[in-house]
Amino acid sequence: MFLKGNQVYLRALEPEDLSFLYEIENDETLWEVSNTQTPYSKWLLKNYLENSHQDIYEAKQLRLAIVEKSTDNLIGLIDLYDFDPKNSRVGLGIVIKNPSERNKGFGSESVKLLLGYAFQVLNVHQIFVNVAETNSASIKLFSNFGFEKIGVKKHWNKVGSVYVDETLYQLINPLNEN
Repeated sequence: MFLKGNQVYLRALEPEDLSFLYEIENDETLWEVSNTQTPYSKWLLKNYLENSHQDIYEAKQLRLAIVEKSTDNLIGLIDLYDFDPKNSRVGLGIVIKNPSERNKGFGSESVKLLLGYAFQVLNVHQIFVNVAETNSASIKLFSNFGFEKIGVKKHWNKVGSVYVDETLYQLINPLNEN
């Protein structure tokens, strides 16, 4: 199975994930990485969960829960977004909710699992990520998987009163680089 690792497994969102999703989407410290500017209501997120069963080809995105295997606790979310089947590419995003759960290999294993799924099941040619130049943990994470820096969007995101550059990283499917 592509979505089970040693430390974590990835699963579809469930209705009982509503509170966790509500906390993530309304955590203002995460808004700069998700380009969010306003809070989400539980009603809106409940509707999102009710429609999260849509196929990635229909919805153009796939959000999965990251669950720690040893405890069965939901610890984060990982997304494929802006899926473009014609050009065979997709964006990737990840968040581990609690800082105490970060730097334990959960994010790395989740990315590894989703890369395998995207390349081998969805057969995408490339995956891209957008990372703030100040986010050294994410830069390290994606660089460790071979993502290459291909561009910088200058002063792309306003964080407080400061504009921060955003870097575009890309990984070409190693199984079909032509």
